[in-house]
Amino acid sequence: MARMTAARAAVEILKLEGVDTAFGVPGAAINPFYAALKAAGGIRHTLARHVEGASHMAEGYTRARAGNIGVCIGTSGPAGTDMVTGLYSATGDSIPILCITGQAPTSVIHKEDFQAVDIAAIAAPVTKAATTVLEAAQVPGVFQQAFHLMRSGRPGPVLIDLPIDVQQTEIEFDPETYQPLPVYRPAASRAQIEKAVSMLCAAERPLIVAGGGVINADASDLLVEFAELTGVPVVPTLMAWGALPDDHPLNAGMVGLQTSHRYGNATFLESDFVLGIGNRWANRHTGRLDVYTRGRTFVHVDVEPTQIGRIFPPDYGIASDAKAALALFVEVARELAARGGLPDRTRWAESARTRKATLQRRTHFDDVPMKPQRVYEEMNRAFGPETRYVSTIGLSQIAGAQLLHVYRPRHWINCGQAGPLGWTVPAALGVAAAEPDAQVVALSGDYDFQFMIEELAVGAQHRIPYVHVLVNNAYLGLIRQAQLGFGIDFQVNLEFENSNSPEIGVYGVDHVKVAEGLGCKAIRVTEPAELGAAFERARKLAAEHRVPVVVEAVLERVTNISMSTTADISAVVEFEELATEPGHAPTAVMPLV
Repeated sequence: MARMTAARAAVEILKLEGVDTAFGVPGAAINPFYAALKAAGGIRHTLARHVEGASHMAEGYTRARAGNIGVCIGTSGPAGTDMVTGLYSATGDSIPILCITGQAPTSVIHKEDFQAVDIAAIAAPVTKAATTVLEAAQVPGVFQQAFHLMRSGRPGPVLIDLPIDVQQTEIEFDPETYQPLPVYRPAASRAQIEKAVSMLCAAERPLIVAGGGVINADASDLLVEFAELTGVPVVPTLMAWGALPDDHPLNAGMVGLQTSHRYGNATFLESDFVLGIGNRWANRHTGRLDVYTRGRTFVHVDVEPTQIGRIFPPDYGIASDAKAALALFVEVARELAARGGLPDRTRWAESARTRKATLQRRTHFDDVPMKPQRVYEEMNRAFGPETRYVSTIGLSQIAGAQLLHVYRPRHWINCGQAGPLGWTVPAALGVAAAEPDAQVVALSGDYDFQFMIEELAVGAQHRIPYVHVLVNNAYLGLIRQAQLGFGIDFQVNLEFENSNSPEIGVYGVDHVKVAEGLGCKAIRVTEPAELGAAFERARKLAAEHRVPVVVEAVLERVTNISMSTTADISAVVEFEELATEPGHAPTAVMPLV
């Protein structure tokens, strides 16, 4: 046994649980933990500029690689409340991150002391567990349990709040005999999988819907093998994009109201059976449930038992980790294939490929100011299949999901449920920190970019290079488009004449100057023909200077992106603009060519 402070014991447990990277902001109430972090060594720390940014960096770090657990650290009071958005984002997408906060001394926690807040109560709804540790001897057990909870069942975040006196109290702890707790994940039985496969075999036009649980379980290879054995087309959700390559013959495209493909929706509407694996039937994927479920049989496999039946009752449900389930799906399918017991899905799969070949959206526009579709066309040319894209919300992300191409698991890293503005910059830094040799490309609209723009300085300081594609129309584009239904264009216009940068006109914020002022490199592009060269130059600048490089594409002010306006996946509107002036209603056309 060794005698050490509770803070030092916590740091030792982090290392023994595989943590080698943390993101955070020190402060008075967490300084004992930082002292232990420095003394122990072995954990690289990245100083954020905003504590919410640290939480999103931890998210990006976790999402980048199987087995990662990102750690974010902050002081008491407002640092903890700042990180709640990151915890919400992580819990919504089943992402394990550990949030460690300092706290006022135990004797004054309930006396309205400076920056003392009940952060455990605040964070409880958006974590798997949130605990203020009042006894120093409990610190090792609380940290051990935290890693067990984060990894078991449906993954998710945990918050541990450490009063400053608890951190400084000496306890007995033996790192040499510490053992992580066993991870629990429910696993399907052979009988359950056989029943699900029999239901699939009885269908004429089956689909597999693969969700983020497939990515979390590192089960993409098994998914592809099962699809190929059975010949069943696969619909990846936004959180599973890349689980099988976009150009795979059984990739049927994404389904939904916004981040969907025309051919994906069309194929889904022709289906009669859906096997959902590791998905949660998110509303932006399903839209109106009467449309989504009509005429279809559903089997739902999810690691969280209470997720089954939460949105609608499936015809059959299986509580199982995606990898365990898919391993059995492959085993049963192989046995059936060996004795000729699998139906021939050739015609059904070919019909899906035909829709994929013919229901494409137009991307090639030579307009100046640029249309966003052309930006994504040039991104597909410039950035190869190894590119890791990072994005959060807005028309930029929706159009990106419709038009970009992703070929690998964990190569589309997206905040799915929460969608907080500002997420992209810090998350991209977390991804790039986790994969320093990868080509990381972030995608933002101007408002998302401005929310946490200060985090670019983190990339400059810590030499974390990546390319950030900024599509700028000086508008809250998604909210402006949503306001069409209310006949307004109100408080969503970001334009102003910047007297310090008159050359950018009504686009207002000079993102190039701001990025350069934060120690990064930046390029502004106004002509579509310049995009390819700008992307190539950005890659070279990032490699040479080891800093984030921003490519700002100046867009036309108004572009309406394809989406459903009635929450109906059978009624996605393909917009063709009449004019680029605010207030002009778009004309819906079908199809776009």
